[in-house]
Amino acid sequence: MRFTIRHVTRFNYEGGISEGVMEARMQPRSDGQQRCLHFSLSTTPVSRVMLYQDHDGNTVHHFNVPGHHSRLTLTAQALVECAPPPDLPVSIPPDAWGELDSRAESGEFWDLLAPSQFAETTDALFEFARSIGLTRGTDPLSTLQHVMGEMYRLFEYSPHSTQVDSRIDEALQDRRGVCQDFSHIFIALARHLGIPTRYVSGYLFRDVEAHDRSTDGATHAWAEAMIPGAGWVGFDPTNNLIASERHIRVAIGRDYADVPPTRGVYKGVSAVRTELAVAVRIGPVQPSQLIDVVPFTPWMSRDASIPLRDADAEQQQQ
Repeated sequence: MRFTIRHVTRFNYEGGISEGVMEARMQPRSDGQQRCLHFSLSTTPVSRVMLYQDHDGNTVHHFNVPGHHSRLTLTAQALVECAPPPDLPVSIPPDAWGELDSRAESGEFWDLLAPSQFAETTDALFEFARSIGLTRGTDPLSTLQHVMGEMYRLFEYSPHSTQVDSRIDEALQDRRGVCQDFSHIFIALARHLGIPTRYVSGYLFRDVEAHDRSTDGATHAWAEAMIPGAGWVGFDPTNNLIASERHIRVAIGRDYADVPPTRGVYKGVSAVRTELAVAVRIGPVQPSQLIDVVPFTPWMSRDASIPLRDADAEQQQQ
């Protein structure tokens, strides 16, 4: 499947600022079953955009906007090709838990086994683990599928119910949250079992027949766990799904703190109030369409516009 993506982010600075420096993680990855065939990032005001790869292989664009300005708009456009992931194995090696323990002792996955800023271990997390009878089951894959199913059953997907810096205890207490919260809770539980697990930011192409709970017009988040005999397997606890070709991967890290879509600083008076608005559109490219003829669907034309959502909740990505 091929998808076109348009991701627009707009910052409004009340009273204006004199200079801004920013980095963005918006370019889809090219690895595994996914290839980014085209990507562009433009800014208004115009700036010189440069890039580098971080230690996790994520593409990071960065730029600065000198001079006084009161608005900054980032427009990212991508064409991505996604193939279905390999089928999950019928059975997992009987010594899978032992293999995970050996790799943990070697320190190979230390950063993906230790608690992190948002995927933390708390009393509320342990209480939830006890309530669902969390323990090492027959194998790591079936154990995590059980965890994902229980989270889907017990948690409500509720946009705007948490903030970008909310701790997992808030979602655990209220039994509701957004993709970011569900991913962090899932990651913390998996790491507690000794399974290396990482956070994935990206997009989910919504299939009307799939009844996805996550919000349309926004980015998405899920988790990937290292399963012996299967490699990295994506788990989407928001929708109770094993990640498929509809899941478009942008960046991976320990948790959201490693991979926000945008991060930056600016010069201005201390009282500058910032408003953020985000809009995302994903469209499929039919097999009959040629890349060099139809690189983007019509709504991606220069004159097209996307209604931008108000930002307090949207700055969470999800």
